[in-house]
Amino acid sequence: MLSTPEWLTLEVKYTDRMTAFYDAFLELDVQRETADAAVLTAGETELRLQSPGPVPRGGLHTHYALTVPEREYDDWYDRLDERFDLVEETFGDARSLYFYDPEGNCVELGERRSSGSGVTGLFELVLEVEQLDAAVEFYRSLGFELVDDGRDEGRVRLTTGELDLELWAPRLGIADARGGVHVDFGVAADDPRSIADGVADEARAVTSVDEGVRVRDPDGHYLTLVGDS
Repeated sequence: MLSTPEWLTLEVKYTDRMTAFYDAFLELDVQRETADAAVLTAGETELRLQSPGPVPRGGLHTHYALTVPEREYDDWYDRLDERFDLVEETFGDARSLYFYDPEGNCVELGERRSSGSGVTGLFELVLEVEQLDAAVEFYRSLGFELVDDGRDEGRVRLTTGELDLELWAPRLGIADARGGVHVDFGVAADDPRSIADGVADEARAVTSVDEGVRVRDPDGHYLTLVGDS
């Protein structure tokens, strides 16, 4: 079984500039920082910034979504609207705003009922895939559940219950967002090796790493299944 998102990695040219951006505009706490990498936190999820280098590289032009408490959403909108050309959408009774970071990643802030404050976590990630049907079956085999089949529109939404994963054929979404390429992310799993073994024949690679078991999917995305520590 899969559950919480552990991290998302973005490839950036200059980690110091991007660290300053996310610190200033989203108030993400900086945990670690070196000349070519940085780790910030969004609730319990790490946002990892990495300069171009060894694989896994981190995603390019990645669309991802973070949660903010419902009672703070208007304040976030007003604050960010002073600097960015925001796009807003409503899904049911929940609003989301969209803007871009300096590297072309489309960041979404979605309101959720929460007792926390500030950015409280990662709830959605979008991957660009070449063959949508095959990608859907691959991620369903990993344990993601299908919740919205929009194949006629070139997109499918799956979930672990705590992280929604959108698989997109090459396309533009809301706010002209694109799915990320060679994305590197981690998800908590109750039995990483067993889950990875179930997709080993379809995966490009399955590798044991310090944090768990890393699976490289047919489109070149890296998902690390993180076991209990």
